[in-house]
Amino acid sequence: MTLGRTYGVGLVGLDGRMVEVEADIGQTLPSFVLLGLPDASLNEAKDRVRSAAKNAGLPLSRRRITVNLMPADVHKRGSGFDLAIVMAALAAAGDIRCSGRRVFIAELGLDGRLRPVRGILPAVMAAVEAGYPEITVAEANADEAALVPGAEVNGFGSLAEVAAFLGAAPERLIFPPQIPDRPAEGGGDEPLGAPGRSRDMSDIAGQSEARFAVEVAAAGAHHLLMTGPPGAGKTMLAERLPSLLPNLSDAHAMEVTAIHSLVSGGRTCSQLLRRPPFESPHHTASSAAIIGGGSGIARPGAASRAHRGVLFLDEAPEYDRRVLDALRQPLESGKVELHRAAGTATYPARFQLVLAANPCPCGLASGKGIDCTCTPQQRRRYFSRLSGPLLDRVDLQLQVQRVSLREFAGDGRAEDSAAIARRVDEARKVQHARLKDWGYGTNAEVAGNLLRGPLRPPPKATVSLDRAMERQTLTARGYDRVLRVAWSVADLAGHTAPDADDVGQALGFRQQQGEAA
Repeated sequence: MTLGRTYGVGLVGLDGRMVEVEADIGQTLPSFVLLGLPDASLNEAKDRVRSAAKNAGLPLSRRRITVNLMPADVHKRGSGFDLAIVMAALAAAGDIRCSGRRVFIAELGLDGRLRPVRGILPAVMAAVEAGYPEITVAEANADEAALVPGAEVNGFGSLAEVAAFLGAAPERLIFPPQIPDRPAEGGGDEPLGAPGRSRDMSDIAGQSEARFAVEVAAAGAHHLLMTGPPGAGKTMLAERLPSLLPNLSDAHAMEVTAIHSLVSGGRTCSQLLRRPPFESPHHTASSAAIIGGGSGIARPGAASRAHRGVLFLDEAPEYDRRVLDALRQPLESGKVELHRAAGTATYPARFQLVLAANPCPCGLASGKGIDCTCTPQQRRRYFSRLSGPLLDRVDLQLQVQRVSLREFAGDGRAEDSAAIARRVDEARKVQHARLKDWGYGTNAEVAGNLLRGPLRPPPKATVSLDRAMERQTLTARGYDRVLRVAWSVADLAGHTAPDADDVGQALGFRQQQGEAA
């Protein structure tokens, strides 16, 4: 037989597509031809494959080898096709028995070792969904691949081991010597989702109103803006928001783990990421770093890495305005679509946006502001980067005041995250029971027609809200967002529907910035 066939997976964003790998051995002079629109890194597989096969004791044929990656009109990229290519070539030469619909995903070292690749979880998910459950990967990727329900995963350390598994003559095989593991530098091999330093709400002195706003944001998955002087506790509050959020469901954990598998940087994953992620990029970050981008197929940015978690932008007015406005679309749709010449990558991006800002460039304009040295023009320029359309999408807009000496020197008995998280979890359960028939999970996602229809509070509860709409201090989007926050306040209080106090509190959070919502 001179034709071998195996299967691989090509990823465009998180979307995987099955790739059929054909290898044919001709009767002409020695050469290796790779067809099917491979990129530069994939085109280098020709040399990696030859060296790896030779060092595994199974040198490739000295005749012409033609490898075709189908469908031929779709761009292929990355080193994850190495193993599929070499197995197809060995099958064509009759060195192994490779039949059925087995998928091979691994990079090859020149000594024949199998190297892990990024994005193994979404690749295996795509293969299983397409009806290819038999997966062969590098040993380092085996635990991560096995997280996919229905996948029959085999992990191997070398090409020789894979060949032996598929019937190669044992006396021909050469197994690479064991190399002792060397210590990881800079945590590069740290497992994905490894717990970091615990941050607890009990660390925060005073700030009762801000603590409650963060609790409401956690209960309904609402976006939050905190404005206040330096040292008031804005960053501490934002960093502790994830500690109030419930664990991710199986479906959400699979989504989050798949994204982090794609950007893992060599780290392994042996279990699903159950805790909501937290991303806090520096204010000098570019649009590509936050939204996603790069050459070829665009890679996910901080917005997608924060999917089902928190994206915190500290010193928000210091960010480039174009970067901030680029967040408006994912805030509405919950996804990012990145169009490039090589293809369109779509990444989920349903995150909680938390913004923190000083009241002015010098930060001293709070209270009486007598120490502030900023001119009115400087203040306007500072806050102009937070555009009206962006703020219109932020449900909670809070003024954070300095902590008084009495609060700072208190007895230290502030409520901890565990107690608050229990209330948040109960509120989330109430939301799920109320919204499941409409396909929503949290109050922040509910469509406006439901809030003004089946889920509309009693007319007497929305009097203040209706007046704000009549005075044109509230947009239609702002009206709906106040109702969403009111439902979260009511859920935390155990009310069956928002009352006037719940709506008034939600409206107060909306209008604290003194701007038209």
